[in-house]
Amino acid sequence: MSRRTVVNYEPDSTTSTFSTRSNALPTTRNSVATKRLGNHSSDVVAYFHDEEVGNYHYGERHPMKPHRLTLTNHLVVSYDLHKKMEIFQPRRATEEEIMSFHAADYIDFLKRVTPENMSNFSKLFSRYNVGDDCPVFDGMFDFCKIYSGATIDAARKLTNGSADISINWSGGLHHAKRVEASGFCYVNDIVLGIFELLTHYPRVLYVDIDIHHGDGVQEAFYTTDRVMTVSFHKYNGDFFPGTGDIDEVGSGIGKHYSLNVPLKDGIDDESYIYLFKSVMEAVINSFRPSAIVLQCGADSLGCDRLGCFNLSIKAHGECVRFIKDFKLPLLVLGGGGYTIRNVARCWTYETSILVDHEVSNDLPYNEYIDYFQPDYKLHPHLSGKVENMNTRQYIRNLRIKVLEHLRFLNGAPSVQMQEIPPDIQGFLEMNDEEEAELTADSSRGKEEKERQRGRDHGNEFYDNEQDVDMEMDIEG
Repeated sequence: MSRRTVVNYEPDSTTSTFSTRSNALPTTRNSVATKRLGNHSSDVVAYFHDEEVGNYHYGERHPMKPHRLTLTNHLVVSYDLHKKMEIFQPRRATEEEIMSFHAADYIDFLKRVTPENMSNFSKLFSRYNVGDDCPVFDGMFDFCKIYSGATIDAARKLTNGSADISINWSGGLHHAKRVEASGFCYVNDIVLGIFELLTHYPRVLYVDIDIHHGDGVQEAFYTTDRVMTVSFHKYNGDFFPGTGDIDEVGSGIGKHYSLNVPLKDGIDDESYIYLFKSVMEAVINSFRPSAIVLQCGADSLGCDRLGCFNLSIKAHGECVRFIKDFKLPLLVLGGGGYTIRNVARCWTYETSILVDHEVSNDLPYNEYIDYFQPDYKLHPHLSGKVENMNTRQYIRNLRIKVLEHLRFLNGAPSVQMQEIPPDIQGFLEMNDEEEAELTADSSRGKEEKERQRGRDHGNEFYDNEQDVDMEMDIEG
């Protein structure tokens, strides 16, 4: 693993925010994977895309638009980035694979319910949290199988040593729970991908830069020390999903292996990158992961329909570059993102980072070029639309508090390499105390505590792409 010197950088310092070149040091991989040299860059990059995935439709006014994946792929191809990767048509996940995490009755429901017969299943909607946020739409379960199969296949490329980096922009649906849909997510492909990685790697680090807390992934691994989850997100107790406070740290042997970085409205490039780099440097040097999963939700960009941050595409990409430079097996996934022209720009730019190829700010002509008018640029101005409520003092205090949690890790957990995890369901079983802690830290537990005041999901449907969500809290 690459080790680098931590830069003592404060948000008001003159230290450069962005990398101008690769800062990776000579690295040694964990013994379970060896470094390979690809044809086009120092890393072999596998790219998974199914043309059908962009054709599904949640509903006319629903903010989740799978069409963003079509826009992304066309930009990737227009920049000739596909020539620098190994391209794969993913297979669809099997029901057996999906049920390695999800409950059989829930998957049976997803498989059988359709817009035509949904009235026959209406009594189950509340049980499985299906409704406005997670509607029933044509081909819903096929959609889930496509994006989940791509994530599982992408993970397998890493475990069998045939790729150093795997990309699936259709994945990253981090809110889905074992027995219910949540936040536009039905099947948690991230959990399935991590299960695959755990068959080969002793320790997996999950990093989430979506504006919403990665609650489904945190909940799945809340009681294990083989997976560490780190989420950078907006938190004030009201913003969806209502979880992700700094005191949610895991339970049982998983205590201190969940790390949350709660942010306020309007955080800018400088503060975000400062926090991200200082926290992730410490996490990776403490936990010493064998592989990393990076969820790149693009709703943390400025001007997102459901977002309230001020991040530029370059800042978002700098987080990807920083994680890539550790030279560990890396699974890169999509996630949120609701101003679809900016989602496509962001994930295309991050693809260029992952293949080490600089691309022009002028977008190449492609079938969907009109989506990017009037500027037709890769890096439009997205910052400064929301007041930054994250003071320098808040950022400094937050960093100190987050890093204090890492002191409890006492180095990496001692894990004996196994061919596969011991009975994956048994691996996730928890005792009564662990289950009580998980329930208290879950969105439902917090909803119960705050039932009287109600909670704004922060993911209402908007009529245009100019609407921006607002608000958040932890003072120093």
